[in-house]
Amino acid sequence: MIAIRNIIFPSVQIISRSNSLASSCFIRGIAQKVDIDKLVKNNKVVLFMKGVPEEPRCGFSNAVVQILRMHNVKYDAHDVMKDDAIRNGVKEYSNWPTIPQVFINGEFVGGCDIMLQMHQSGDLIKELEKAGIKSALLDQEAPQEAKK
Repeated sequence: MIAIRNIIFPSVQIISRSNSLASSCFIRGIAQKVDIDKLVKNNKVVLFMKGVPEEPRCGFSNAVVQILRMHNVKYDAHDVMKDDAIRNGVKEYSNWPTIPQVFINGEFVGGCDIMLQMHQSGDLIKELEKAGIKSALLDQEAPQEAKK
């Protein structure tokens, strides 16, 4: 049994105590996955991006930030350019090769292309509602419908 940061993994066994380098890499991999899991579940919406929301460092990250702003969504953002462990860890965690990556309610939603498609189809509003988040776009639709 191995305990990492007060989390117990009963099924994990170190196969060879003589190869401490392999064992420490194996344990680090588990700890990294646990850390990504903790980041993803820390907030209802989490964005792993290149740069920060105020200064995105790629067009795809910028597009996702703009979509989230249109919906007035509060989210945690993590700059993958600052930490290779987070950049590689989130790709492994989600099994998705590109950045940005968006998680809602702890579930991987997708990258820029999927977020754009969901935004355009209205599916993003529904996904946010499932997480208990009301999109600001709903507030903008109400006055327009009242004018009809």
